[in-house]
Amino acid sequence: MGKTHIILLSALMSLAMTCRLHAADTANRQRVLISTDIGGTDPDDNQSMIHALMYSDCFDLEGLVSSPSYGKGSKEEILRMISLYEKELPRLRKHIKGLMSPKRLRAVTKQGRKGAAPYCGYDTLTEGSQWIVKCARRKSDRPLWVSVWGGLEDVAQALHDAPDIADKIRVYWIGGPNKKWSTNSYAYIVENFPGLWMIEANASYRGFITDNKVKDKYNYGYYDAYMKGAGLIGADFINYYKGVPKMGDTPALLYVMNGDPDNPQGESWGGSFEPAGRSSRPVFYRPTTEKDTVPVYSIMEFHVKGPVKNDIAPDSVCFKFEIRNQVWDGFYLGNGDYVVRHSTYNTGTLPYKVTSHISGFPCYEGAITVENLWPGRESSTDYKVGPHWFTDKSDPSLFWHNLQGAQTVYKWRQEVMEDWGKRLGYLK
Repeated sequence: MGKTHIILLSALMSLAMTCRLHAADTANRQRVLISTDIGGTDPDDNQSMIHALMYSDCFDLEGLVSSPSYGKGSKEEILRMISLYEKELPRLRKHIKGLMSPKRLRAVTKQGRKGAAPYCGYDTLTEGSQWIVKCARRKSDRPLWVSVWGGLEDVAQALHDAPDIADKIRVYWIGGPNKKWSTNSYAYIVENFPGLWMIEANASYRGFITDNKVKDKYNYGYYDAYMKGAGLIGADFINYYKGVPKMGDTPALLYVMNGDPDNPQGESWGGSFEPAGRSSRPVFYRPTTEKDTVPVYSIMEFHVKGPVKNDIAPDSVCFKFEIRNQVWDGFYLGNGDYVVRHSTYNTGTLPYKVTSHISGFPCYEGAITVENLWPGRESSTDYKVGPHWFTDKSDPSLFWHNLQGAQTVYKWRQEVMEDWGKRLGYLK
């Protein structure tokens, strides 16, 4: 194939992908529920949320759930973004048909769990988890895509309360850093629902984050090129990372807006994925050293043998695990078995410390070495998952900035940002 033919084929593929995005009145529209920790750990959720609202003609949005496993996120922050969108909606509707009404958006905005789940992975139902169940049970020939931008607490709660919804939902989860905030809910889901349709994007989505070495109009220059002067939306955008678009959660939505969502291994603005087969779970019953290695993003389980305590209820927080200047809760499982789960997106050797106020508890320091490949080397304690559990592609040629599978998202980033730039232009 000659160079001219390759360029032409690439252009045709790009056109086809873009046209798929704007086919808002076809049977290809996906049912979507967004679970977000907006207002919590990272302001990029605000960036992704306004993008989602401006593309609400491209999918059937059935829910906006506030699920902050960490931080002070709340549904009020979602409602604030809806109010911002409402003020600019008249101008957008002159050019875009089918955008959702603010009234409908507010009606489907719900509050989910605030804070991480206990060791068992679930707790009590929330307005958000109930809404997930209600939407999933709604009679439809189309599955409900749950686009998770933060923790999995409300998804885990919904599955616990209504196991019948497992074959009615499909989850695209922005894992990676979110996995460390949501280890217990993740563990509950993977242990009890290994057949769930899940795209676990631990690194691929990071191909959408602005390259800090590139100063063009699609990266550091995006605000000046597209956002500046774009009404109240543009004026608000400067409040997040000084206008530099991070938007790390956006690929979870792009996936259902473009390409064939039924085929995770195909091309999509939200990435391309491979069957996982298993989820890494190294388990230790002793203090580890730098010679102990684990795959990045794995669920590490550290068990500590301590005093048998009849006055501590099982699943109670009773010790601390400190690693990389962050402190995590450890739990008592009974019979002298104390345990903490931890996941990290940092690689290299990480020192840690275990402490407790319990008399006779063996406080100590240790270390663990994290390798940059997921799910990495196999362990007998790994979680086994079904054929519909997908994750970042492991082909070395698809790494971008040393991030597994991120090239499958990065390759489309310029096209996505330019398309959004056209919509922002309607506000100028």
